[in-house]
Amino acid sequence: MIIKNKFEMPNDVRDAKIIQQNLSTKIILKNDFEDISQIKTVAGCDVSYSKDEKKIYGAVVVLDFATLKILETVKIKYGGKFAFPYIPGYLSFREGPVLLEAIKKLKTEPDLFLFDGQGIAHPRGIGIASHLGVILDKPSIGCAKSHLYGNYEEPPPALKGAYTFLKDNAGTLMGIVMRSKKYTKPIFISQGHRIGLTTAADIIFKCLTKYRIPEPLRLAHIEANKQVADKGG
Repeated sequence: MIIKNKFEMPNDVRDAKIIQQNLSTKIILKNDFEDISQIKTVAGCDVSYSKDEKKIYGAVVVLDFATLKILETVKIKYGGKFAFPYIPGYLSFREGPVLLEAIKKLKTEPDLFLFDGQGIAHPRGIGIASHLGVILDKPSIGCAKSHLYGNYEEPPPALKGAYTFLKDNAGTLMGIVMRSKKYTKPIFISQGHRIGLTTAADIIFKCLTKYRIPEPLRLAHIEANKQVADKGG
């Protein structure tokens, strides 16, 4: 798959902030498709780290959207010192390059990308799903396992698919907090790029099976973790 835009690496946090601010102006929060039935393929993207955090393992799994069957899997390892340190709110600069290298190797060009992280539900409005969505110029959704930014009320615990809204301090809508499985912690869904919020939530719900995490991301997580296990951590 061809990566349409250059991924720019910062020298420091100040540079990273400027890059995020510039890219945030390019985010499109409208649907590329009239109906989710138009989506044929969806990719889940995730990474895992070795125990000593000297290596990072990326995985991209492409699924048939209708059946959630695996069509293609690409895995990649990056060793050595990371180009950017772990700093909350700047995850895309640490994990983005590895995921983009995996995406480049795809033979299938997915209609949609899911990332284990935030979209616009981010202090500067551009988490990894939005950042890489703009770089790829493809529809993307952030689906995070934990809360990063914004205010919300817990959705009802006993109903799968129950949700509340995630808003910033000014009350601006940033995402949806969904109970993906009864009596479990919710997931945090936000628009990445070229998608509407309601559509993003509908897509995530369609990708849920019996697990808390939507299937494309669950499978990508498994594949990334397998690499860690195969290499002995």
